[in-house]
Amino acid sequence: MLLLTPSVSGVFKWRQFEPEMILLAIGWYLRFSLSYRDVEELLAERGLLVDHVRCNELNL
Repeated sequence: MLLLTPSVSGVFKWRQFEPEMILLAIGWYLRFSLSYRDVEELLAERGLLVDHVRCNELNL
């Protein structure tokens, strides 16, 4: 489990998904220059159903 400082955890307040999943998706998107649809497929393989439009809304 990822431990976030209180100032960082406030960034994720009111988000639908756990901060760890958001950071994982952001990391993939930036590190491997993936499209939102690619991130959607990777998250689906891990059991998290997210629409590519939702990735955009998460400000990836």
